[in-house]
Amino acid sequence: MKYVMLVYQGDAQERQASLPEDEQQQVHDDYQGIRQMAGVTSVPPLGVPANATTVRVEGGKTLTTDGPFVGMKEAVGSLFILEAEDLDAAIEVAARVPAARYGGAVEIRPSEVYW
Repeated sequence: MKYVMLVYQGDAQERQASLPEDEQQQVHDDYQGIRQMAGVTSVPPLGVPANATTVRVEGGKTLTTDGPFVGMKEAVGSLFILEAEDLDAAIEVAARVPAARYGGAVEIRPSEVYW
């Protein structure tokens, strides 16, 4: 089954930046290891939420808003697709994402096709 893994950075980037250099390198290596795992499809890093544009359509009119959708406390920092046997296997991979250890979180959603 395919799972979409949404990585919420929270304050992980700030916390990681204050780590000693060897621990920062370990964080980098952990992300690189996940990107290279069999069954992982990574996407390019997302830009910062402040540069986002949110699009809605109301009454046939396209409305745009600067910034992320609503007032999210934690914005999505990255995402990847994981081909895993089951949810437990996906949870094991999510637990390896450094952001989950440093104040962020990883949301796992089964990938479903609606069209």
